[in-house]
Amino acid sequence: MALESASYISELTATNPTASDSVAQGDDHLRLLKTVLKTQFSGLTGTTAIASSEAELNILDGVTATAAELNYLDITTLGTSADSKALTQASGVVTIVGDVKITGTTPLLTIGDAGAEDTTLLFDGNAKDFYVALDDSADKLLIGEGSTVGTNPILSITDDTVTLGDGAAVDTAIVFDGNAKDFHIALDDSADKLIIGEGSTVGTNEILSITDDTVTIGDGAAVDTYLNFDGNAADFRIGIDDGTDKLEIGGGVAHGTAAGIAMDVNGDMTLGGGIACADEVIGRPRFTDYAETVNAIGGTGGGTQDIDLESGNVVTATVDTSTNTFTFSNPPATGKSGSFTLILTNGGSQTVNWPSSVDWSGGSAPSLTSSGVDVLTFTTVDAGTIWYGFSITDMK
Repeated sequence: MALESASYISELTATNPTASDSVAQGDDHLRLLKTVLKTQFSGLTGTTAIASSEAELNILDGVTATAAELNYLDITTLGTSADSKALTQASGVVTIVGDVKITGTTPLLTIGDAGAEDTTLLFDGNAKDFYVALDDSADKLLIGEGSTVGTNPILSITDDTVTLGDGAAVDTAIVFDGNAKDFHIALDDSADKLIIGEGSTVGTNEILSITDDTVTIGDGAAVDTYLNFDGNAADFRIGIDDGTDKLEIGGGVAHGTAAGIAMDVNGDMTLGGGIACADEVIGRPRFTDYAETVNAIGGTGGGTQDIDLESGNVVTATVDTSTNTFTFSNPPATGKSGSFTLILTNGGSQTVNWPSSVDWSGGSAPSLTSSGVDVLTFTTVDAGTIWYGFSITDMK
């Protein structure tokens, strides 16, 4: 009888037993098969049936990992791993094809392990590379061009300082790419200027530039240049009216309108409105072609008539109808001289009473012309405690 000797399935002869073998030797074949199966599957020591199909078992075909390696990831749910496990790469490159998404209440991506080495997030472009990196030796966070940390940094952050540029002899710019217009804030390295300008090219159409101790508005072009103050109810401006070559300070935002002060290159100024000095000093003036405000009272109508110095220092009035008593108000403070001229018509036609504080030349009030004009001048240096009165009567 052809009874072979075997320990594993691969050693069995598929044609045994032959048809001519004695049936009495069948028990030898059965014991051989049991021995082969137990030797081949020596790890199956439990009493649980194996339910895996041949397709499921074939998934392991070609796997060369050790048991420790297969157990490294503790897969608890499809797509997740246990918190106690970590995915690490001892050396080489990990390549991920597709998107990477980090979600959660407070997602965190940490690059680095606190070691003394640079850490980089590199963008590998077709024509140019860029990086976001920790330059550990300089203790700086860098955004730069290229793939080597510390070369050509465009922006760096350290302590409380943000730096643009790396000290190279190149312009550095922040460009605002607008829909209709672009603007830039830049270092014009060739001119050693900080520039705020229109457009995206450094050094063209400068609106404002700073160098040394000088701030310049404009770039020499034949255009008006403004510093506008956009108020809620009213706007104001300071700027050059290039058409008239004058510096204007005025109301509104358009040159040539409501110019309060216009000054030419020689320093000569034109005043477009009044100046309220609020009793403050104007030193060493020299006047030509000046005028004074006239307080035109008209007919006094009898009774009391006040002369207010804040309404003008030249006063015109006509005495009529009945007795008239004059009072004076709002003189300057003590220590400052205040005066006014009263051109009085028909003062002698009625009785005229003057304040008791008036001291007249010669000690008595003048006799006024009943039909004509008298000119009287009053001066005080003590806030009206004493008024010094002078008169020229019957002007012809």
